[in-house]
Amino acid sequence: MSTENHYIGRFAPSPSGPLHFGSLIAALGSYLQARSQQGSWLVRMEDLDPPREMPGAADDILRTLEAYGLKWDGTVMYQSQRHDAYLAQINDWLRNQEAYYCQCTRKQIKLAGGYYPGTCRELNQHATNSAVRLKVTTPVTHFYDKLHGQIEIPGPLAREDFIIHRRDGLFAYNLAVVLDDIEQGITEIVRGADLIEPTGRQISLYRLLQHPEVSYLHLPLAVTDNGSKLSKQNHAPAIDKANPKPALLQAMTFLGMNPPADLMACSLDDILKWGAQHWHVDQLPKTTAITLAF
Repeated sequence: MSTENHYIGRFAPSPSGPLHFGSLIAALGSYLQARSQQGSWLVRMEDLDPPREMPGAADDILRTLEAYGLKWDGTVMYQSQRHDAYLAQINDWLRNQEAYYCQCTRKQIKLAGGYYPGTCRELNQHATNSAVRLKVTTPVTHFYDKLHGQIEIPGPLAREDFIIHRRDGLFAYNLAVVLDDIEQGITEIVRGADLIEPTGRQISLYRLLQHPEVSYLHLPLAVTDNGSKLSKQNHAPAIDKANPKPALLQAMTFLGMNPPADLMACSLDDILKWGAQHWHVDQLPKTTAITLAF
């Protein structure tokens, strides 16, 4: 299939636990945005951080998506199978002096004001016990979001040389997500508003790689009454695989849609078809967080 002018979206969960309602919002929003444009919807498993992963969570997430009728296109990509691609790009930047080894600790950066000041940029540090940072020569100070409009990025954050390979040997999220989105041909990223902040760094990677930039749509986050994001780390309850319709319709309502009551009697396929037909970005709540009563 030619991807020219073809919409390709994706849902990219981390397997640190089962899908919860906040995850469902991100999955459903990205799914409906893709299907409303007759586009493809891919799934990528961001199993980049083994210490945070839960055994069996990746398969459980896929089974949950299936139980909710969220059928993906193609095969699932796993970041754990992409290490060679990440390392090859890092080594290329190191050879071209576009990246460098850094031995600064978090404590040292905090004492320097909270943003990395470029301490190791010209020191030619050795690789042992070092992180790798990318030289930021053209900071991205703003970008356009389809829901929130122009997003301004604080100057110190935009100018900061950021980590692409961690001291503990793990690959950084910003590097992996951009290389994977390029590999999968993603044209638009629909995800939660908690990922607005790193977007500027990801755009800088697209530009360094001389690849066309994607568009962005950051959905509101579901938060508890104390302001905490629903997350696996905060022990958000798993959504029910055996009875998916109530949570699916609740997620549609959360996203500004008004599903009729009689949809509850319809099949999952018909509910999702209704969702794709009635999905409009301009009906989304123009906020970064919405409080849920749990």
